[in-house]
Amino acid sequence: MTCRVSRIALALLFTGTGAVSAQTTTNDSKGPPPKYDPASVERGKTTFVGACGFCHGSSAKGGEKGPDLLRSVLVLDDENGKTIGPVILRGRPDKGMPRFPFTPQQIADIANFLHNSIKNAIDRDNYKILNIVTGDPKAGSAYFNGAGHCGSCHSVTGDLKGIGARYEPVALQDKILQPNYSWTEGTPPHPVIAFSVTVTLPSGESFTGTPVHYDDFNVALREPNGAYHSFKRTKDVPRVEIHNRLQAHVDMLSRYTDADIHNLTAYLVTLK
Repeated sequence: MTCRVSRIALALLFTGTGAVSAQTTTNDSKGPPPKYDPASVERGKTTFVGACGFCHGSSAKGGEKGPDLLRSVLVLDDENGKTIGPVILRGRPDKGMPRFPFTPQQIADIANFLHNSIKNAIDRDNYKILNIVTGDPKAGSAYFNGAGHCGSCHSVTGDLKGIGARYEPVALQDKILQPNYSWTEGTPPHPVIAFSVTVTLPSGESFTGTPVHYDDFNVALREPNGAYHSFKRTKDVPRVEIHNRLQAHVDMLSRYTDADIHNLTAYLVTLK
């Protein structure tokens, strides 16, 4: 499966900076705190998680390779996208960051998400999480086994057994919407990441493994046996396919309703 969003996310994995975005509201520390359009913030969050979350973390606080954008001087000092907007559009080839052809609206939405997250981080001591277990567990079970297709990847007697006792409701809901892109599995336990890459040469020979580097000019990977391979790219040769084990979670972000999320959370809470 070749996915443009996954490609962007994977490219960000190897940069020292990332898809930071333009701020649309001037932050005047002497006046009242800025307010950001909730719809724009939500759109920005969805775009950010899908395109940038693997590198910078789903909450923009840093990920596998990318820095914490909420502490980025570039983001903090930006005014109306004058400094960080051009970084997105031009990229930073010297640091392995390609340009990203986001639309002005996408840049504005991601900017609002980032700056709203910074504001919330500053105000976190005044923030109180309310009860989020307001859904219908039976409806959540029906969604899990039906329209949500959750059961095709997860099992309530397997990987999700007792999950309601292991995590608080807020953490459970976060795992639905913003799952970690790295985890430990297997025997003996070993770290894995959600992304893998397959490179197919013109001869038909192919290599699959963990991505080490990926941009418009080069791709490198490490196979499960430890073998390292690097290839120069010319347009679409060799063919590169990005596989994301969590793609279903990314796809569902545009399909969930509020009721789906709350019902699913209420159901997972019952799995003690």
